[in-house]
Amino acid sequence: MLINPNTSVTTTAMMTAVARRTLGSTVPVQGLTVERGPRMLTEPAALRAAALEVVTAGRLALSAGDRAALIVGAFGDPGLDELRALADIPVVGIGEAALLEASAGGTPFGIATTTPLLADSIADQVARLGLTPLFTGLRLTQGAPEKLAARPESLRESLALAGERCVNRDGARAIVIAGGPLSDAAESLRPHFATPLIAPIPAACRLVARLTPTGG
Repeated sequence: MLINPNTSVTTTAMMTAVARRTLGSTVPVQGLTVERGPRMLTEPAALRAAALEVVTAGRLALSAGDRAALIVGAFGDPGLDELRALADIPVVGIGEAALLEASAGGTPFGIATTTPLLADSIADQVARLGLTPLFTGLRLTQGAPEKLAARPESLRESLALAGERCVNRDGARAIVIAGGPLSDAAESLRPHFATPLIAPIPAACRLVARLTPTGG
């Protein structure tokens, strides 16, 4: 079950489709959208409020009793710790999964994203995982996140430029695209980078596959 911490059912469908492509046709993936909150999580207060909604949605998913794992589908991993305390199945945050994958083996990594107001939250997330020594820096796209989300081609171009700056200016050896709603853009950009580009939804799915006996 992939829980979308924002209220956009379109985003839920897109992220669930990415998860299905990553895990393969033999692993059923369902998406669940929180009932209340903004359509995008672009600032810290929204991220904190989303944690309560994620826990509520997670309780609903757990009550069904037939889930192999839960994925929290926002880069800030709202409600992740609380859900882990409630669940007896793996609970994976896409932000945590992407950061751990990017930094594996001591790889210096940078982050590209669209949400300037979450820059400090992202840095705190890196620090909580003990990865600050490997973090080469955060690069931001130009323009309001909401406007970029409505223009997929502009979003891809802006993320590509931010990713290139992570590599060429900051020395990153891996790039994390920070945002569940950025999953499609991240997937389309991967072939254009020689440097590994980590999309959070696929990273979370790969972690789920390692944590569950049957890969899902």
